[in-house]
Amino acid sequence: MMAATSFLRSLRAKSRSGHPTSVPRLRSTRTGWGLATLALLAACDGGPATVREKPDDAGPFPAADRPVARIVSPRWSTEEARDRLNESGEVMDKSGVTKGMTVADIGAGEGYYTIRLASRVGKDGRVLAEDIVPEVRDALAQRVARDRLDNVSVKLGEPANPKLPDNGSFDRVLMVHMYHEIEQPYEFLWRIRPSLKPDGQIVVVDANRPTQDHGTPPKLLQCEFAAVGYQLVAFDEMPSAGGYMARFRAVGPRPEPRDIKACRLGG
Repeated sequence: MMAATSFLRSLRAKSRSGHPTSVPRLRSTRTGWGLATLALLAACDGGPATVREKPDDAGPFPAADRPVARIVSPRWSTEEARDRLNESGEVMDKSGVTKGMTVADIGAGEGYYTIRLASRVGKDGRVLAEDIVPEVRDALAQRVARDRLDNVSVKLGEPANPKLPDNGSFDRVLMVHMYHEIEQPYEFLWRIRPSLKPDGQIVVVDANRPTQDHGTPPKLLQCEFAAVGYQLVAFDEMPSAGGYMARFRAVGPRPEPRDIKACRLGG
């Protein structure tokens, strides 16, 4: 497994050369999502997931005007079941992930996307897998080492900050079925902007349902991204991934935190 420092040096080198170069969340893993995620969640967990209405302190950023789901079950389906639906293949195809790219997998969990991204970008590409739970990060790091994925680095992020390198080196940042768990989305998205290449994109996969039910209504998603200076590039229904896929790119200057206006749920 590539050490974090070596990985960051390679990002800087790729960025300089011009070549293409992962609320508080109680999150154990993100290994599987199907069309009946919510029902399976209740079955696995023995009851509904906890919901937090608003974060305690958003600092200089506006608080999100929406509930936040906390996932407490570690598994909903197997990677084999997801592959039978060609979930990762369809997401990577539609988001334009190709060889040589640098991609972040935010909320990587056990690494379903991390492993497949590593194969897609190839030896000249890079994958940075991030999660905020130390035990999950450690388990994924062991899997990466066991599979000898030298183009993958695994790191620990923070609830409001994925802590990506801010050198403008990422072609894609994937956030699969985790956006509704972010308690401070405006700060989270604000901190990602310096990490993106000029033509880089954030790719969100989520379900079209209320945030407390483990989804994000598309209009709310687009509003929160727009508040931080992102523009919708494409929107696709994604039955294989249990919802939809939205792609965004940063436009214009990054706003000051005090100038960001929160979206009103249902408004």
